[in-house]
Amino acid sequence: MKTSSDAIVKDLVLVGGGHSHVIVLKKFAMNPLPGVRLTVIARDVHTPYSGMLPGYVAGHYDFDEVHIDLRPLCQFAGARLYNDTAVKIDTQAKRVICHGRPAVPYDVLSINIGSTPSFNDIAGAADYTTPVKPINNFIDRWDSLVARVLNSPGQHRIGVVGAGAGGMELLLAAQHRLGNLLAERGQSADGLEFHLISRSDRILPDFGQAVGRRFERRLRARGVHVHDHAEATEVAPGRLSVTGGKTIALDEILWVTAASAPSWLADSGLDVDDAGFIQVRDTLQSTSHDDIFAAGDIAAVVNHPRPKAGVFAVRQGPPLNDNLRRVLLSQPARPFSPQENFLVLITTGDKNAVAAKWGWTAEGRWVWRWKDWIDRRFMDKYNDLPDMDEDEKTDLPAGLASADVVK
Repeated sequence: MKTSSDAIVKDLVLVGGGHSHVIVLKKFAMNPLPGVRLTVIARDVHTPYSGMLPGYVAGHYDFDEVHIDLRPLCQFAGARLYNDTAVKIDTQAKRVICHGRPAVPYDVLSINIGSTPSFNDIAGAADYTTPVKPINNFIDRWDSLVARVLNSPGQHRIGVVGAGAGGMELLLAAQHRLGNLLAERGQSADGLEFHLISRSDRILPDFGQAVGRRFERRLRARGVHVHDHAEATEVAPGRLSVTGGKTIALDEILWVTAASAPSWLADSGLDVDDAGFIQVRDTLQSTSHDDIFAAGDIAAVVNHPRPKAGVFAVRQGPPLNDNLRRVLLSQPARPFSPQENFLVLITTGDKNAVAAKWGWTAEGRWVWRWKDWIDRRFMDKYNDLPDMDEDEKTDLPAGLASADVVK
């Protein structure tokens, strides 16, 4: 752990507390780089783990179990934590402009802020739906939705727009949780009606037919209304309009479609793709700025496009850490190639899940227990922190000691 007596030679600034950055923080705690001042700028000090969000919605986990508290993690890493929101990057002066505090200077910058809702200019979508991203905002709004359902007996028509893995998990988790809560109150769940809206011709279009068939059977068994070839065109209080002029009566709408990025990234002069995500090379460096890195949902790896999923942010953590260190030491960054095939574990609301990889599929409670073990092991690494002795060493690596200016 770095102490105040360390000479500060270079500033490493992490914007966002996403999965990749919590890995970087833990690695800097375990292996500090003397002469580097580490600063984290995060809107939320509790960073949610997206892989456990459906379990939280379903009632299997509480808030603390699905969040990493950045405060002890930053203290463990000897990092400054600024609870604020970045609004722009001054790439010329090398400063991060924040909403409520003075600008933060950097020598090397990394961005891992997740994504924002993409409403695709659909009228009413921003006003009358509950987007799943950013997750922290969703959790508050989900709790409000639960209260509305429980405190207003009768019919509740709930729709999920987006029939990918995220939408599927969220719908089944919500159905499971609300049904259980009503039963605990001695109330019937017969008034709950669930709708899954897919613009594709089938659910789970990014997965094989075998996975889709497993969930089609489950949706039928649970009485979920599935609308395919139904792209949302307008949202108004109590209804959703889709292509073909069809209108679906809905009291609550959860928005789980493709996400986008905040406009300030492009406004800062970074290379971005059509959705606003930062374009990065295989090294995770911005294609326009060698001293700026990006990882997780906010990054678009030009040579290796991948879905926006937490598994990729986790896998990017170690190479991001390595390359941040290398650039701080004036060494060339190394390319990283993400795996093409990866294990998919999709939960079904109750403590069951479906596994898929290389065309193989399986389902059952044992799959959920497997996923639960993986998720809890990951979270324990960043919430159960060991004690560390103060490191009084101030010797600087040669690459840092050669810097011209000591800050």
